[in-house]
Amino acid sequence: MTTGRPKDQVDTSKPHPARVYDWLLGGKDNYQVDRQVGEKLPQAARENAARNRAFMHRAAAWLAGEGVDQFLDIGTGIPTEPNLHQIVQKINPAARIVYADNDPIVLRHAEALLISTPEGGTDYIQADVRDAGSILEHARTFLDFSRPVALSMIALMHFITDEEDPYTITRSLVDALPSGSYLTLSHGTTDEHPELASSVKTTYREGAIPLRMRTRAEVEPFFAGLDLVKPGLVTATQWYQDTPAPKEELSGFYVGVARVR
Repeated sequence: MTTGRPKDQVDTSKPHPARVYDWLLGGKDNYQVDRQVGEKLPQAARENAARNRAFMHRAAAWLAGEGVDQFLDIGTGIPTEPNLHQIVQKINPAARIVYADNDPIVLRHAEALLISTPEGGTDYIQADVRDAGSILEHARTFLDFSRPVALSMIALMHFITDEEDPYTITRSLVDALPSGSYLTLSHGTTDEHPELASSVKTTYREGAIPLRMRTRAEVEPFFAGLDLVKPGLVTATQWYQDTPAPKEELSGFYVGVARVR
């Protein structure tokens, strides 16, 4: 089942964060305007995108292994295998996943997001994280909010400006989750790449893409009132559980997984 607005057309005259990220990951579902942004970014941006994606895989697999069988993934992006549902349904075939993204091109690829195991299920809604109410309303038709849900917000909130109040947006989503749920979040930063801060910000600004990289102290409030799972709020290559330690490298993302009390 897909939910969205099929009448929406992909605007190929303006770059979109999901398509730029697709290019950074080596995908082909992007346009010249997106590639122009990606090509201006330093090589570290492509490397950091891959490290962030690997974190998502590790975190999703760990949550599924802990018994979580419901996932709400906001800011899904263009499908790049393995997708979140492929990761978690390999561990728990009965897992159910709702994907949400605001880019119409993701809707075009929704079929790839909806290939579920017979025991489980996947669903998709075209919606913006700023419209948390609509996302939650739809998610409740597919997920059981009386049981834990893992909310995933990967490489998303640095596209929400301070004026749009990203902390309140996140809190409104987390507050809707029952006790025992989890928030998985990764957020762009230049703390370990201070020499790149100016060029990255300029490149996105020239592409008319809002970008607000944040420091560790500024990312911490996204987890306010939650219990961070060890190792806590760390960079992307430092977060792992029962897998071999990733190669520790400089990272452009802070990441964390936290439990809802």
